[in-house]
Amino acid sequence: MNPLLLPLVAAQGLWVRYRTEVLPEAAGPANGTVGDGAHQSLRVGVIGESTAAGCGVDRHEEGFAGSLACELAARNGQPVSWEVVGQNAATARRIRYRLLPRLGQDLDIAVLLAGVNDVLTRRRPEEWRDDLAAIVGDLAGRAKKVAVTGIPPFNALPSLPGTLGRVLTRHAAVLDDVARQVCVEYPQATWISSTDIVPVGPEFFARDRFHPSVLGYRIWSQAVADRLVG
Repeated sequence: MNPLLLPLVAAQGLWVRYRTEVLPEAAGPANGTVGDGAHQSLRVGVIGESTAAGCGVDRHEEGFAGSLACELAARNGQPVSWEVVGQNAATARRIRYRLLPRLGQDLDIAVLLAGVNDVLTRRRPEEWRDDLAAIVGDLAGRAKKVAVTGIPPFNALPSLPGTLGRVLTRHAAVLDDVARQVCVEYPQATWISSTDIVPVGPEFFARDRFHPSVLGYRIWSQAVADRLVG
C-alpha cells in the first residue's frame, strides 16, 4: 500500500467503526431439515465468520446455511439436513481452534465462509495459509465435498469509503490466491469466487450496509449451489 494513503485509510477505518451498526447473530435453531422425498437426506455443514453466524437476518433459516439448504434441496430433489457453526468477528485462527470442534462428522458437503476478518485484522498470507490449510484438511476428513467461498469484494460494500474499500479488496485478492492454492491440494475441495455475484444493488445488504440481507444470502447461496451441483 502507498504509505501516503495510510493516514486516510486509518481515518476511514475509524469512521466506519463509529458509524457502522453492530448487528446480532441470527437467532433460532442452528440446524434443521428442508425438502422432502424418499431419498436419504443430504448432510450439509456451514462454518465460519459473521456470515455463517447469520448477521443481517433474524433467523438461521434466512441466512446462508438455511438458504443453501433450500437451494440444494430444490436442485437435487432430496431433503437436506443442515447445521451451522459461526461466530461474529471470527478469524481463520478462531475457526480452526474454537469452531471446528463443534461441527458434525459424516457430512456430504462442508462450506467455509471466512477471510473477511483476516483482511480486516491485516493477517499475513502465511498465517492465513497455515490456518486455512488446517481447516480444509479437517473438513476434508468430515465431508465428501468441501467448498471454500472467496472473500466478498470490499469495494462493493456500501458502508466502506472508496479508498478503504480498494485497499481491503487488494489484500483480499492476495488471501483469495492463497485459498485457491490450498484447495488444489485437496481433491474434494473447491474454491468458489464471491466476486461473481457483483454488481449487486442496495437490497443485497442488511441495514448495516455490510452484511447480506435475506435476499443477499439467497443470491449468494444460489451462486454456491450452482458450483456444487453443476
